[in-house]
Amino acid sequence: MAILIDQPSWPAHGTVWAHLVSDSNLHELHAFAAQAGIPRRGFDLDHYDVPEGRYADLVAAGAVPVSFREMIVRLRSSGLRVTARERRGL
Repeated sequence: MAILIDQPSWPAHGTVWAHLVSDSNLHELHAFAAQAGIPRRGFDLDHYDVPEGRYADLVAAGAVPVSFREMIVRLRSSGLRVTARERRGL
């Protein structure tokens, strides 16, 4: 069980964003995010969007830095990944 974070590289709202995920369950992800002070509104079905300015703090708190590719592979393996097709259906 691990909390994973990719490199901030997704531009929006004047900054770049990283994704924070769990490779095992959403309860673990929500607990980590709450402990780190990440607002619940940052949650997007299978991940939290976090601004670049929080990256170092989240790694220091225990999030494991991974590539975006590794994150997707591990998220799929966990069964938690919400695909673009599934997102459109929501």
